[in-house]
Amino acid sequence: MDFGVCIFPTADAMHPAELGRALEERGFESYWVAEHTHIPASRRSPWPGGADLPQMYYETMDPFVALTAAATATENLKVGTGICLVVERDPITTAKEVASIDHVSNGRFLFGVGGGWNAEEMENHGTAFDTRWKLMRERMEAMKAIWADDPAEYHGEFVDFDPIFSKPKPVQSPHPPIHVGGASPWGPRRAARYGDGWMPINGRGGTIMDDLPVLAEECEKNGRDIAEIELSLYMAPVNADVAKEHEEGGVSRFIFGLPPADAETLLPMLDKQAEVIAAVNG
Repeated sequence: MDFGVCIFPTADAMHPAELGRALEERGFESYWVAEHTHIPASRRSPWPGGADLPQMYYETMDPFVALTAAATATENLKVGTGICLVVERDPITTAKEVASIDHVSNGRFLFGVGGGWNAEEMENHGTAFDTRWKLMRERMEAMKAIWADDPAEYHGEFVDFDPIFSKPKPVQSPHPPIHVGGASPWGPRRAARYGDGWMPINGRGGTIMDDLPVLAEECEKNGRDIAEIELSLYMAPVNADVAKEHEEGGVSRFIFGLPPADAETLLPMLDKQAEVIAAVNG
């Protein structure tokens, strides 16, 4: 089983390069970072995690900058967005960033994607909340075209461009693995349609194990085998027995959560999490 960590990379947290080296030394497979371009002052949208929005949401670095720092400081650690808010990003620019970091990391990038929950944040980027999922699908399809074709073009309702040249192409073929966030049934539906993996947040909606029949049904609708979809549990419990149960059920990656704290706080936490890795993988 693979193990990773996720964090909101803030200016006050352990530096991404330093954290990346610490993860690699302890046998972690991957390092994932969250994304929020800003938080609107209105706070109209309720946060799915509770009543009060944590301060880290206001202070998050750009994910591609943070991940590049971690990638250049390590040799084998995979780096991923958890998740990239595709509905707030230009697809041509984002396709370029994804291909670029895949080169900088020598093919170690994992592209976690999602739509998010903050309607005001999206609106400031010109995205309508009610149509964000169709926009996300079109942007994902457009990026796949950019990575695969030269020249590439895409014509949809929300994304529309005539043939363009865009290089570099990603190191990984045909592109870095796309891990779709979101609870069931929408998360599995989108993962089956354009993803290589499904990565729900632990404790949001049903359990990943209970929702596997939904994923299997959605894969069948799209002419795909459920075995094509890699299963990762985001914000997974730091528990070896639970990890083993999930591994037996087909989950291949546990991603532990970390607070945006300094090294003095995080290193002992990593040591505890590394004990779980050792207990599961030997």
